[in-house]
Amino acid sequence: MSNSADSPGTGSSPARGRFRPVRVLTAAVFALAGLIFFTSFNTAKGTNIRTDASLLKLSDLIHERSRENGELNESNAGLRDDVEALAERDDGSTKAEDDKLTALEHSAGTQKLSGKAITVTLNDAPPDATAKLPGYPEPQPDYLVIHQQDLQAVVNALWQSGAKGIKVMDQRLISTSAVRCVGNTLILQGRVYSPPYKITAVGDPEKMQQALAASPAIQNYMVYVNVYGLGWKVTEDGTVTLPGYSGTVDLQYAKPVE
Repeated sequence: MSNSADSPGTGSSPARGRFRPVRVLTAAVFALAGLIFFTSFNTAKGTNIRTDASLLKLSDLIHERSRENGELNESNAGLRDDVEALAERDDGSTKAEDDKLTALEHSAGTQKLSGKAITVTLNDAPPDATAKLPGYPEPQPDYLVIHQQDLQAVVNALWQSGAKGIKVMDQRLISTSAVRCVGNTLILQGRVYSPPYKITAVGDPEKMQQALAASPAIQNYMVYVNVYGLGWKVTEDGTVTLPGYSGTVDLQYAKPVE
């Protein structure tokens, strides 16, 4: 009798009970596909991506922190006034020393400043804006919003004109102030602002306007004003009083984690 591997009952056919990885892999693929389909169905049925609650909560948190920072700045300003009033009672300093301290405080921007001023207002273009002049391409979304370099160009031109003090929105700028934009919002000294952005400067109005007109960066911005409708307005305000800087003057910097 032939001892063939095809003979039943001999136990010589190992293929019948062998573990087959191909079948397991196929089952795993179908299981994974089912999980993906279920997840996609559940997301489409129950989540509006444009109004995701987590995104709304993050936006609310940012505005809440901005509001809290504003309140802390006001509280800090009040405490600073109290400290200065107590120090002026009898600090043992001479009048010359007091005058020098006052001059330094004005230079640092921590005291109120009054004088003739101008205000520059920048604003986003309408969302449906089109090219107003021939030869220019239709606008990209990036063309229609205020950028960090636009705000910086205005601030730099005003400083170069000899401005004695500058306020962006409701905050006084000092030497450590950083004008930064994230997306379509301005972040200044821990607070968040949306356009239109107002920049008020105390100084010689004529010189400040001449500096604005002579700035190459602002000249480039004016192209977008004329073509796509970005907002630009310069007004003379007469005599105004800028607030003193009320935030912390401590420098903050990064350090390695140990």
